[in-house]
Amino acid sequence: MPDLDHIRNFSIIAHIDHGKSTLADRLIQQCGGLTAREMTEQVLDSMDIERERGITIKAQTVRLLYTAQDGETYTLNLIDTPGHVDFAYEVSRSLSAVEGSLLIVDASQGVEAQTLANVYQAIEHDHEIIPVLNKIDLPAAEPERIQQQIEDVIGIDASDAIETSAKTGAGINEVLEAIVTRLPAPAGDPNGRLKALLVDSWYDAYLGVVVLVRVIDGHLKRGMRIKMMQANAVYTVDRVGVMTPKGVEVEALGPGEIGFLTASIKQVADTAVGDTITEDKRETEAALTGFKPAQPVVFCGFFPVDSSEFEDLREAMGKLRLNDASFSYEMETSAALGFGFRCGFLGLLHLEIIRERIEREFNIDLITTAPSVIYNISMIDGSSIELHNPADMPDPVKIDHIDEPWIKATVLVPDEYLGAVLKLCEDRRGIQQELTYVGSRAMVIYHLPLNEVVFDFYDRLKSISRGYASFDYEIIGYRTDNLVKMQVLVNAEPVDALSIVVHASRAEARGRNMCEKLKDLIPRHLFQIPVQAAIGGRIIARENIRAMRKDVTAKCYGGDVTRKKKLLEKQKKGKKKMRQFGKVEIPQDAFIKALKMDDN
Repeated sequence: MPDLDHIRNFSIIAHIDHGKSTLADRLIQQCGGLTAREMTEQVLDSMDIERERGITIKAQTVRLLYTAQDGETYTLNLIDTPGHVDFAYEVSRSLSAVEGSLLIVDASQGVEAQTLANVYQAIEHDHEIIPVLNKIDLPAAEPERIQQQIEDVIGIDASDAIETSAKTGAGINEVLEAIVTRLPAPAGDPNGRLKALLVDSWYDAYLGVVVLVRVIDGHLKRGMRIKMMQANAVYTVDRVGVMTPKGVEVEALGPGEIGFLTASIKQVADTAVGDTITEDKRETEAALTGFKPAQPVVFCGFFPVDSSEFEDLREAMGKLRLNDASFSYEMETSAALGFGFRCGFLGLLHLEIIRERIEREFNIDLITTAPSVIYNISMIDGSSIELHNPADMPDPVKIDHIDEPWIKATVLVPDEYLGAVLKLCEDRRGIQQELTYVGSRAMVIYHLPLNEVVFDFYDRLKSISRGYASFDYEIIGYRTDNLVKMQVLVNAEPVDALSIVVHASRAEARGRNMCEKLKDLIPRHLFQIPVQAAIGGRIIARENIRAMRKDVTAKCYGGDVTRKKKLLEKQKKGKKKMRQFGKVEIPQDAFIKALKMDDN
């Protein structure tokens, strides 16, 4: 078991695509964590979906052994974190398990919005930070300018930043030396009572729940009776191990070490992220502070296309919830869609990933309702309710006022795209707070309603800035505004999944936009279908989907014209009857496509 002075715990933080996972690959390779045959690209991004999208979703841990230039062997515990704003929760809990951070900045792109957000989190956790300038092999790399930028924007000393190229392997030895010499060793009492932080947990079909822990004091051994303090559950440890990145069993874990344990845990609820693990009979005096629970900001309904798969969906969600503590769900029913779940997410990418994982890993086809945020509704009688689903909005006559969540958004964008970004923020009811320059890039801070951002703000921002703008946000509180519920009626039937809450001044334009889109998205039927947008009893927009024509007079040739008239009248009656009783089939992708806003 390594002594405390020879352990270094650190995480890798950066903006999306600045090379975190590739640098982790090089460190694993350099320390011989895997043989050349086992080595793959992005070895820590183990999910198919991570490899396809080229992003990290789950923070992953690796233990490496490194022999430094002074001849000593050090144990390095590395945590590779996601860069996307929707997975900031993964980053925060990874940072609380380690003492230092490698801050990676792309030597051609420079500091981005998410770089800032992640660095400030590391500084909050009192981390020692080592700046690393990656991708110096690119022709567009400007290390000196980026060094200056790190000092100007973030305010940390970057004079001794390490220049590397994770792709070619240049500068990797310097990074390893800096980890050993510049990061602090962990503190801890080897003879104290067991105190360990529960960092993460995931489900394994053979072992049950696997728990990732960071030991603070004492030792964690096989056969020990442990207690989860928050859940008040007691278990006997079956096995203790470390990830190298393969799981390897060890005798015990001591202070400062990061590893995993299994204890035949069946209950997902017992392994709350941030809980303190201690010995059952010799409890530690004080529990660790843990993490703030993740606050979901976007809600939407998941319903199985085939209602018989509801139980399978419930089981799938339980397993995913274990893998992802920031995802929450509760049961709900809908008149049109049957039984399903109301789910909470940290953002739209998070929603997309969870939906895709359910469809792939558990083979369940889903219908997804419109994403919405939580509104606080104050009623005339003085009571107040939280509205998660626009379809449940009470009668407007009983409502006094509605409050919606607002965010503070930070956008970093090259000067030539600034005008388009300002227009986008103004169109989304934004209020500009400040505008500063860092070299040729502008940093704009806006207050925006979360409702306007949640759907496709990020996609629009990327397209108007040709991918150069970066964006980060935090929730700042609730504000009262003139909001109304808009319903969509298809063939005079309200469609639950398309109900949204909009600002009164935007309702008509939004309603018209949705009706026009649905006209193209819903296939033609044998009868005419009206598509309407309504606020209360008032129709604000309408489009008609024309009926498919069936030529019933084709078999009439010659003879009296009244025969044709008679057939056409008969057809007319049939269509009228069909329109009353005919069921309109709305394709599944129409739900999401209809809600995307076109800012034209």
